[in-house]
Amino acid sequence: MSSDKSASVAAQGAVVSSMTLLSRLSGFARDLMLSHFLGATGTADAFLVAFRIPNFFRRLFAEGAFNQAFVPMLARYKALGPVELKGFIAVVGGNLSCVLILFITLGVLFSGALATAFAPGFWRYPAKLELTAELLRVTFPYLGFISLTAFAGAILNTHGRYAAPAFTPVLLNVSLMLAMAFAAATGGHMTFALAWGVLAAGAVQLLFQAPIVGRLGLLTWPRLSTRHEGARELGRLLIPAVLASSAGQLNALVDVILASTLITGSIAWLYYADRLLELPIGLVAVALGTVLLPNLSKLAGQGDAAAFAKALDWGLRSGLLAGLPAAVALGVLALPLVATIFLHGEMTALDASMVALALRAFACGALPLVLVKVLAPAFFAHKNTRTPLRFALIAIATNLVLNLSMFWWFGHVGLALATALAGWVHFWLLWRGVGGAGYYQATPLLARTFWRALAAAGLMGAVLAAATPDAAYWLSASMSTRVAWLAGLVLTGGLIYLAGLWVGGLRPAELQHRA
Repeated sequence: MSSDKSASVAAQGAVVSSMTLLSRLSGFARDLMLSHFLGATGTADAFLVAFRIPNFFRRLFAEGAFNQAFVPMLARYKALGPVELKGFIAVVGGNLSCVLILFITLGVLFSGALATAFAPGFWRYPAKLELTAELLRVTFPYLGFISLTAFAGAILNTHGRYAAPAFTPVLLNVSLMLAMAFAAATGGHMTFALAWGVLAAGAVQLLFQAPIVGRLGLLTWPRLSTRHEGARELGRLLIPAVLASSAGQLNALVDVILASTLITGSIAWLYYADRLLELPIGLVAVALGTVLLPNLSKLAGQGDAAAFAKALDWGLRSGLLAGLPAAVALGVLALPLVATIFLHGEMTALDASMVALALRAFACGALPLVLVKVLAPAFFAHKNTRTPLRFALIAIATNLVLNLSMFWWFGHVGLALATALAGWVHFWLLWRGVGGAGYYQATPLLARTFWRALAAAGLMGAVLAAATPDAAYWLSASMSTRVAWLAGLVLTGGLIYLAGLWVGGLRPAELQHRA
């Protein structure tokens, strides 16, 4: 790959990362308010389940499997010309809309059954189960709006418009914060205000992206068809892609189901820990995956195996450089992070301690969760869905066995640790798979990057562990003191890590697509 192409892909990744950073920061502000008003109560558990169910299907079908199968085909139709591309978009949009309408109708009608299926432990608490079902009737239609938003985002990404889709999640966070502020000011029901805020956010997100698609000349009336060649091929690719790209989502679903059988607050503890884990995954993995898939699809279509391998090598090195320090920092600074961000309002010191324990367990799997997002597009770019499907099924089975083995003994922490270990299994299978398929072979530069990042992250972790006050301090200190301490620790850790990389010999030029 030429230096111009390398710089272009790196610049695209920077755009997505910056927009995703804004999304994650607004998400933290949202969760800060959520923890303040709901804490880790039974009401919080009910809303989080009602919020997670449409998000599970959104990530499973819209952002996960659908995009993994849709984007490579979109790139192919784009190369055929505007008429063929617009026709393909119209048919896929029509078929998707039809499926969504049917699915959402069933979800609303059978919200009680859905709530029971996702949180069977709520059966012991009829009021909590009924509240979850009522909230789900409001939140489930969000799936339709956000799926069409993801559909529009895939079109934009394929045309190099990465900023708008990456910014769109900010609108959800703003909507939920406004809903909470309105409920607090008027004395309204906080959980129902949040549920309506979710639904409103879906409509706003779709309306935000639609005009941008229109400016590309690709906003067209949906058309239902089962005979379109591209739509039929997409249908064949979609089912294996659903399972192949959704191991993480299915594992998270198992966590929620089992957590619902534990003590009240377990679902919320896992949620807040997962939200902190999402920062490095969002900034690194989502950005890399978003940029890599359309670029890898184009290179695979051109038959440029050397450029394909170099692009994947760049993605892996970027993932290592960001994922390793993130995993170490999340593990060492788990309680400081949780106490500083969430310990206020309805959140108790016990809640903060439980969230921190889950975060440390999740942190063990932060690196493989990042690298999985880099490796999986290599298969989808070649329209190879069977191989990652097999790996995903193995990872899901591993997570289920580990969950059932550990949650009886370690509660919600066992669920988090099982997710982390299953992530390592999934990564290892994909890593071996890209080599076996001939897509990529590890380079000396990748090995050097790994050892440099590992040494620098280890040094950073040791310094942070020595400089961090004990748990009692973080649970009793004032908010301003916690903020100041945490800011100092984060800044110090970042500087130490960068210095360690520099001393180890890493230079900016090595971040380009060169083997």
